Amino acid sequence: MTPVRRSLLKGGAALGALIAAPALVRAQTTSNERRFAPQPGAWRTFEITTRVELADPVGASRIWLPVPSIDSDWQRSLESSYISNGSARLTSDGVEGARMVYAEFAAGVKPVVEVTSRVQTRNRADLAGQRAFDKEDAATLRHYTRATRLLPTDGIVRETALKATQGAKNDEAKARALYDWVVANAWREPKVRGCGEGDIKTMLETGNLGGKCADINALFVGLCRSVGLPARDVYGIRLVPSAFGYKELSGNPASLKGAQHCRAEVYLQARGWVAMDPADVAKVMRLETPEWLKNTVHPVVAPVYKHLFGGWEGNWLGWNTAHDLKLPGAKEGVLNFLMYPVAETAEGRVDSYAPDAFKYSITAREIAA
Repeated sequence: MTPVRRSLLKGGAALGALIAAPALVRAQTTSNERRFAPQPGAWRTFEITTRVELADPVGASRIWLPVPSIDSDWQRSLESSYISNGSARLTSDGVEGARMVYAEFAAGVKPVVEVTSRVQTRNRADLAGQRAFDKEDAATLRHYTRATRLLPTDGIVRETALKATQGAKNDEAKARALYDWVVANAWREPKVRGCGEGDIKTMLETGNLGGKCADINALFVGLCRSVGLPARDVYGIRLVPSAFGYKELSGNPASLKGAQHCRAEVYLQARGWVAMDPADVAKVMRLETPEWLKNTVHPVVAPVYKHLFGGWEGNWLGWNTAHDLKLPGAKEGVLNFLMYPVAETAEGRVDSYAPDAFKYSITAREIAA
């Protein structure tokens, strides 16, 4: 019988299996094993187009669409343009640095807004040898250890993190311990709407650690922050198929609706910002094959388990790293994160996951260098 959740008490045994994984992986390697080993290389350029049509809005309406806001050694956010039958502008939240197109529409107008952005991405392998990096300033690091509305850093969050990192001697060992703990205890729950909400206190208090990327990676980020490791969620979208043959780690550029994906980063003193993605390990375990693969030594899981601690594939772009956004012009309260199109009417915020009322499309195409 497939369990609906795993007990937190099983984490110790599961963690032991995780630590033993490398030797077992070598023993199980076969000629047809899928490899997942992204290596930094050439930049890829993509053009992403998001189009929203709001059906039969009541009263005046507003729409916000994320645009790439990240410039780093793995992503270059280039130009964005837009067209609309309303009053639109390129803006940001003013605090977290999340850029977006914001459009307003008078009552009686059927809103349409289309945004096209260009971005360059490449693979990451942040733990492969020594690499040059820019040291982050102290204020930024403090910002990424703070608590947010859904990421508390005290109580059960800190208690869990302290137990998981017991005996860890440095920041990289703590990050490793928390990554392993999340992989061992959390799981992908396909029934969760969208990418989840990331209410990690409720997850831990109920023992229900099933969720999607915005739940599982938020859990990892919150645990890191609670023991002083600067960490952040990176909210984005998969653009094209994975070069490594994983269907669950791919995007279909002709239709990217539902391809939204949240990743994570941890700041390590000797390495800078380092890529992490325990949520994608959980996704491969649950969905890549008809069988739920409940260990990390399986040949399908082992490569992603290994390389998503310190790396990720550049078939994905990051919109922003913002939590608790106050959208410019919004009537409703703060937004947990900006990864989907968002809209409001006189009746309140529109359900971003309701395709009949909130029609949008996202497409991508790769541009030759």
